[in-house]
Amino acid sequence: MQQYLMRLILACAAALTLQLTGGGAMAQGLFSPAITVNEDAVTFYELEQRERFLRLLRAPGNPSELARQALIEDQLKRQVTREADIVPTEQEVLEGMDEFAARANLSREEFIQGLAGGGVSEETFRDFVEIGIAWREFVRARFLSRARPSESEIDRALGSGGGGGGVRVLLSEIIMPVNPNNIDTVQARAERISQLTSTSAFSAEARRYSATATRGNGGRMNWLPITDLPAQLRPVILALAPGEVTSPLSLPNAIALFQLRDIEETDAAAPTYSAIEYAAYYIPGGRSEAALNTAASIRARVDTCDDLYGIAQGQPEEVLDRGSLPPSEIPQDIAVELAKLDDGEVSTALTRSNGQTLVFLMLCGRTAEINQDTSRTDAANALTQQRLNFFSQSYLEQLRADAVIVEQ
Repeated sequence: MQQYLMRLILACAAALTLQLTGGGAMAQGLFSPAITVNEDAVTFYELEQRERFLRLLRAPGNPSELARQALIEDQLKRQVTREADIVPTEQEVLEGMDEFAARANLSREEFIQGLAGGGVSEETFRDFVEIGIAWREFVRARFLSRARPSESEIDRALGSGGGGGGVRVLLSEIIMPVNPNNIDTVQARAERISQLTSTSAFSAEARRYSATATRGNGGRMNWLPITDLPAQLRPVILALAPGEVTSPLSLPNAIALFQLRDIEETDAAAPTYSAIEYAAYYIPGGRSEAALNTAASIRARVDTCDDLYGIAQGQPEEVLDRGSLPPSEIPQDIAVELAKLDDGEVSTALTRSNGQTLVFLMLCGRTAEINQDTSRTDAANALTQQRLNFFSQSYLEQLRADAVIVEQ
């Protein structure tokens, strides 16, 4: 029995090696350098692990190219954080792993188990999180004092300048549903569209691909107070020049892009809200003709959120969600749709369950903000984070330009 177990273990190990490397001939070079960054090596094994990790995360773009880029940047980050004596503690790393896993509604152990099923080691996940924590601490230590916004900049982000005025924006949108079968195609398309600067070209793409009600109008939205948009989206929009397009924004079951057509200051102060009440009724079938017809039928029968209780009567409780949440706690895709709606209006642009469930979304009402301090804090944090991201990327590009990088 002991000999049988030993043979089984050896056979499994050999099979795993073949699976990872494509054969014994490559095994010898698996841990040899594939890239050197200032004489620090990135191995073929690390490249393979990162590529698998990115595939499991469904990161937009070519996983092989992304893995190379990311690992080169990780080596640069590791070199400068090492020089700055920044080493995350064990507790910080574990908490970071917990936080990352929680984004997928999983525990750390469940997430690690899922990675293992895709051939990704726990150590790969740990290294990914650890360098992210160290780099974040380095960037904050080096650039935070320069990233903090002034009071006037916060006023502008809130759309409520000192003279009582506000800021409103004229946007076009494209929201493209994704599912496991089309995600690579949609991601590549989104990257291409994000490079456009022509409003007519963007509108043509919206007519062809967008799933929102604005599709027939080339994705063109009406003027919106900047404060109607989700707090995390405001600095992204304010950073655009007219004609520019955001980078692809990942939403549940969708990818979104926004083009800024115009921006202006107004005399009237834009309102801010402490809570937004909305209802979501879930229709099986995703964006199928039958589901969309059902949504159209319901829309013709309801005027307020209360009417949806009659539609949902006799069905499982989970078919209808209704709640009132602070804007910062509303999922970003829902918040974007709600920004376009008045009380009692409906959106059917969103899906859930990998595109298998259509969301019939209705705005019930908005509660005006009383405590302005919370809004100012949110705006200041969003602006600071945006600038830290800019400083981080700029410094990383400088490090890369100065580095000696040799790729095999």
